[in-house]
Amino acid sequence: MTDTTQTHSTPPGDPDESFEAYRPRSPEFRAAMDALRGLRRDLFDDAFAYRPLPRKEEAGRLARNWKGRKREYAAWSRHTVVAAAGALSALIAFTDSGGGLLGLLTGLLVLAPALMTLVRPVGAFWLSMASTSAVAVFGTTYGNWPWLPGSYVTHLVVLTVVAIRTRPRTAAWMWLLTAVYGFVAETVFGWSHKVTNTASMLVFSAILLLAVTVWHIQRQARQEVTAQQTVTAHERSRRTLLEERTTIARELHDVVAHHMSVVAIQAEAAPYRVENPPPELEKAFATIRENAVAALTELRRVLGVVRAEDYDVPDAPQPTLAELDALITNVRETGLDVEKGVTGAVRELPQGVELSAYRIVQEALSNTLRHAPGASARVEVGYVLGGLGLRIVNGPPPHPALIKPSPGAGHGITGMRERVTMLNGEMTAEATREGGYEVTVFLPVPPSTERSCAAPSPGEGGA
Repeated sequence: MTDTTQTHSTPPGDPDESFEAYRPRSPEFRAAMDALRGLRRDLFDDAFAYRPLPRKEEAGRLARNWKGRKREYAAWSRHTVVAAAGALSALIAFTDSGGGLLGLLTGLLVLAPALMTLVRPVGAFWLSMASTSAVAVFGTTYGNWPWLPGSYVTHLVVLTVVAIRTRPRTAAWMWLLTAVYGFVAETVFGWSHKVTNTASMLVFSAILLLAVTVWHIQRQARQEVTAQQTVTAHERSRRTLLEERTTIARELHDVVAHHMSVVAIQAEAAPYRVENPPPELEKAFATIRENAVAALTELRRVLGVVRAEDYDVPDAPQPTLAELDALITNVRETGLDVEKGVTGAVRELPQGVELSAYRIVQEALSNTLRHAPGASARVEVGYVLGGLGLRIVNGPPPHPALIKPSPGAGHGITGMRERVTMLNGEMTAEATREGGYEVTVFLPVPPSTERSCAAPSPGEGGA
């Protein structure tokens, strides 16, 4: 067993002060300090902050069927109740003081804290404590110490309204300070009074504050239940939407896959049904079959994953810009005159950027074939600092009158924009002055994700 000796440096200054500062605190001491900090935050920090009581946004049960002015007045019902309670306490104080100027003064003193709860709730508690002392000094009743009848009612109203407008912890602090005030007033100044009412004040106020606390708990529970129900309903609708999309995707996969398979089989068998077919016809049917098989593979890769959880996804890699030449060659075989130009230093980009760029060029050329048959097109790829630029432009169709309306739903441009938005890029798609169409895209690439490619820049020219 090894003994380890540790040397602790003594902080500069007085040794006794250093010892007190570095002495560990007990859990009880920390709990007491936390309680005092809570008292300061609840009843001292910004005690007189302006917090007006808002109007009721929803009508209560009695006012639901009211219309016009009555419904507008119902929105101020809480203010009316508080003002009526303050007026009642003021009337009690006026009567208890025997009327006259003294009764008017005590009435105003007990009315002010009740009305102040509507605009400065915490400050109203302190004003009620001060008003209680003032009324006790000016009052004429020798019993009911330290709360005279008007102050008694006002203080209960203030405690209840402030507890409703704040939170249970603040109500607990107010009740505790009320108890301290009552005991001090009875002990120091209550010797000449016959009846004291601190005990009844504490009992009645505790009952009221307990009821308000239960109301707070129920209200919070209802809010949590409502929030949970909202989240559950949102998740349920989202799950329903995903299930509907999955069903549509499965149906789309089954229908399109079947027809593409039929096209591929018929294209493969068509040359054998004609004696001595010309080479151009055989090549055309071979191209049709290759495109059908490629489309079927892409369809299975994209939509086949929703067939089942254990679906075996094909391992074929996603297309990149390296396969752009093959795409353009395939399009040229359909009769579209396409040129390609590359500027900048060719380098390997993130997979998502490469795939999105390939799909955008593919969709733009498909739109040219569909909407401008016989027109020429040009694909420009620019490797610039901080991203990748694309420009696909086609000329006007040579015979516009022979173009048939496209049966598509116009989702091509939308799909391009979705891909560009997903990568935080920019895109413009608009008609040119010559009657063609131009698609310009910039896909940003953070420098940290760029990986340089050793391939030399081919420069600008046809592919």
